[in-house]
Amino acid sequence: MLVRTWILRRLLGRCGLGQDEKYVGILLPPSVAAVVTNAALSLDVSIAVNLNYTAGPEVINASIAQCGIRHVLTSRRVMESLPIEIRADVIYLEDLEDKVIRSDKLIAAAVTWLVPIALLEFWLGLGRIGPDDVVTVIFTSGTTGDPKGVMLTYRNVGSNIDALDQILGLRQNDVVLAILPFFHSFGYTGTLWTILTMKPKGVYHHNPLEPRPIGKLSRQHGATIMVATATFLRFYLRRCEPEDFATMEVVFVGAEKLPEELADAFEERFGVRPYEGYGATELSPVASGNVPPGRGPGAVRQGCKSGTVGRPLPGVMAKVVDLETLRDLGFDQAGMLLIKGPTVMKGYLDQPDQTAEVLRDGWYVTGDVATIDADGFIRITDRLSRFAKIAGEMVPHIRVEAAIASVIGVGGECPRIAVTSIPDARKGEQLVVLHTVLDKSKSQICRELRQTGLPELWIPPPGNFHLVKDLPVLGTGKLDLKQIKRMALAKSAS
Repeated sequence: MLVRTWILRRLLGRCGLGQDEKYVGILLPPSVAAVVTNAALSLDVSIAVNLNYTAGPEVINASIAQCGIRHVLTSRRVMESLPIEIRADVIYLEDLEDKVIRSDKLIAAAVTWLVPIALLEFWLGLGRIGPDDVVTVIFTSGTTGDPKGVMLTYRNVGSNIDALDQILGLRQNDVVLAILPFFHSFGYTGTLWTILTMKPKGVYHHNPLEPRPIGKLSRQHGATIMVATATFLRFYLRRCEPEDFATMEVVFVGAEKLPEELADAFEERFGVRPYEGYGATELSPVASGNVPPGRGPGAVRQGCKSGTVGRPLPGVMAKVVDLETLRDLGFDQAGMLLIKGPTVMKGYLDQPDQTAEVLRDGWYVTGDVATIDADGFIRITDRLSRFAKIAGEMVPHIRVEAAIASVIGVGGECPRIAVTSIPDARKGEQLVVLHTVLDKSKSQICRELRQTGLPELWIPPPGNFHLVKDLPVLGTGKLDLKQIKRMALAKSAS
C-alpha cells in the first residue's frame, strides 16, 4: 500500500500538483484506487475533497469553486458516466500508469522498507500537522437546503475512529465490506481511514446499489462487518443469497431510520441483525450507536435497545433541550438533540454565520427531535425540518409516514411513500404524500388512519396522494427531500 501510494505521490507531482495546493478534488467511487489517491494526498498534507458524483454538475462545480480546487483526480470511466464539464484541471489516473519509471519503483521500495518511520515523517513534514488542522471537507447531502462544506479535523476523524474501535472491538481477522462513497462522511471515516489505521482488511465495491456483485464480494472475502443504510439493506434483502453474508457479524446502519420490520426481515434471511447508529456529517459522523452482541467492552453491559440509535460514543455527550427556550430537559422528554465532544466539526467552510447557528458553546444543534432514557439510549422522534406547520400546529412528517406505512403494511421492500408539505393559503401548509403503487385506495387509507387515532390535522386528504414511478434517493441512501418537495409542488399544481 505504501509503495503504491508513494509512486502515485511522485506521479502527481510531475503532473503539476504542487504542495502549495490546499484543496485537491477527488471524483472516484469507493475502490482501491480511491483509497490510494486519498492516501497519496495525505503524504503531501493536502486536503482531499471527495466530490459527490451523484449530486449533479451544479453541485460538483459549486463545491470546486467553494474550495478553490485547481485539480480534480478522477478516471476516464467515471467521467464517461457523468455528463459534466469539470471547472478545474482534470488528471486521469489511467494516464499515469505509463509514466511510472524504474526510479519511481526503486525509491518507493526503499522508502517503504528501509527508511525509518520517524525519518519519513520528518522528511514529509507530517510533524507540522496539528490536531485541529483540517483533514478534509465533506459537503452535506443537501436534503433540506444547499450543500455546505463541513471542515473536519484530524482530531474529529481520529477520535471517531477510536470510538468506533471501542464499541465494535475491531479485530485482526475482521473484513469490512466497504460500499459507502467517500463523499459520505460515514464512508470517509468508517471505510477509508478506519481501514487504513486499524486492524481490519477492507474490500470495496463502487456501487452500493448492486446487490449481486456485493454479495459475491462478501462471500469470497468472508466479510464480517458492513456499514450501510436502510435503503441499501432493502436491495440486499431482495437480491442477495443467505450464504453471501454467512460470515457477517456486524451490520451497522446509519443516515436514515432503520425500520423494525426491515431489521427483522434481514435477520431472518441472513442470520445477523442490523443495528442502528446516529450521526451527521458535522459529527465526523457517528455520535451514538447500538453495540452488537459479542462486540465492545463489558459483556454484561447492555449495548443495544430496539427502536433507539444507541448510547453516545465514548467521549461524546448528548442532551435534549426545549425547542423554544433551549432549557435542558429530563429523561424521556422530547426536545432538540445537542451533541458535544471531539467529533464536532471545526465549522462550515467560509460560512461563519451558518456555523454560529449550529455551534453553541461547543454543542452541535442537530436539528433532530429526540428523547434520552434513563439508561442513556437516544430515540430520534423527528427532524425539525421535517415538520409542517398546519393551522399553527407542528405536524411531524415522519410520524405521518410511519402511520401510513403501518396501514398499508409496508415490509422490507424499497420505500413506497414519502410525506412532505407545501404552502397552503388557508392553513399555512398542507401535507402531500408521494407514493408508488399501493394495495389500498386513498380513501380507505385515510379511513384507517382515523381508526388508529391519528389527529385529523395529521391526515392528508385523498386528493393529496400522488402516484410516482419511483421515490428519488440520494447517493448516500437517504430520500432526496428537496426533490420530493419539488415533485409534490409540481403534482399539486397540475
